[in-house]
Amino acid sequence: MQDTYSNDQLQAYGKRLAARLCDQYFATQPVGTTLDGPAVLRLAPVRQLNLYVVQQLLAQWTQEMARLRSPYFDYEDAAVRQALTQLMNLLSRRIRLTRASYEPLLAQAAADTLRTALDPLAAFDAKLLPADHATATPAQLRDALRYVDVNKPLFQDFIDSLPADLPQEREFLLSRFRLYRDAHYKDQQPLSSLLDELNAVVPVTEDELRAAPAEATPVVPAPAPAAPAPVAAPVVAPPVVSTPSAAVEVPTEQTPTAPVAPAEVSAAPAAALPTAAAPEAAAAPAPVTEPMPAAPAVEVPVASEPATATPPPPQPAPAERPKPLAEAVAPANTLADKLAANVRTSTLADKLASTGGGAAHPTLAEAQPKVESLRSAISINQRFSFINELFNGENMEYHAAIEHLDALPTADAARRYISEDLAQRYQWVRKEEHVNKLLRLVERKFA
Repeated sequence: MQDTYSNDQLQAYGKRLAARLCDQYFATQPVGTTLDGPAVLRLAPVRQLNLYVVQQLLAQWTQEMARLRSPYFDYEDAAVRQALTQLMNLLSRRIRLTRASYEPLLAQAAADTLRTALDPLAAFDAKLLPADHATATPAQLRDALRYVDVNKPLFQDFIDSLPADLPQEREFLLSRFRLYRDAHYKDQQPLSSLLDELNAVVPVTEDELRAAPAEATPVVPAPAPAAPAPVAAPVVAPPVVSTPSAAVEVPTEQTPTAPVAPAEVSAAPAAALPTAAAPEAAAAPAPVTEPMPAAPAVEVPVASEPATATPPPPQPAPAERPKPLAEAVAPANTLADKLAANVRTSTLADKLASTGGGAAHPTLAEAQPKVESLRSAISINQRFSFINELFNGENMEYHAAIEHLDALPTADAARRYISEDLAQRYQWVRKEEHVNKLLRLVERKFA
């Protein structure tokens, strides 16, 4: 299915879908209504559309923060970094989108959603690999995976097969994912399931997404018949070759500089055959010397004929490349072995009991001042991370858990609620990174 869709068709459908959704929403709102973060997450009925809109917002946000840097100030100072982090968290809770700014983001998100289902390799390059970076680590790939819902198990299993915490070259990751995708094509999400969701908003079929390339193919051979036209004029001059020595020297001097169109060569051999006999029949009239420059026009096609007749080099057949795929993809020990080892080593309850909810070496985030409530301290980036990774994408369950944590009187009660209730309910296995972030926020609240 890859490489058979039309980008123009994807973009056109994305614009239609964005216009329809915006018409439905803004028509019922007062003039000048804007969207905040929670509204962006709920507006489109397809979850992937909302996630890709948020990802575009964060990318724009990161670019704006990068433009603040200059060589005149120390942006690596701890106090400056802490202030910038607080500014970014504050801005993340102040999203304000008008229809004019939101609609293009939604149109691009719709096109990217279809592309993720049609071509996972293109989505891996555009959505998971960091932009303008020559290398990427599994941690960076997992961070970007929070905004991908279509074909997420395929991407997740590939990232888990990579060596932990080792940066890999961008081209290496792309080639390795191509092999992995070919080997696990049965694990890809069917396009029909995504189209069923999108058809509820704006109808679309698979054929419509591929219509443009098929219509463009008949245009290619049109210019070819016009090329042989110049061949008829030079053929008139062959009979004039009076001196054998001059007839031999002139073509050899002219052949390197005389341009010969590829279309003329095919007609030239047929016209050049009578010229070989023409010098013997026309050898009698010696005084004719003026038409001498016409001879190169006859001899040039003959000299260039062997060069154009060489066959193109054979193309290597790519059919045998996927054969070593199992060797390239399969790790030395399986993913099940790694999971079993991690589970046997320690559990979330063990880590909470041993650490007491705190970290031995505080980071910049831990050094931030006390917060009044978890709801106000969690940035939009962390919120999406917690919803996707800890609460299985359920927005309401996340808000209920945070409100309960805010209502608890002590840090011990909050830790017990996390370890004994939430961790068991949502099966937080291999979620230590996100759980630790939540625990650090709890410690800041009860500090």
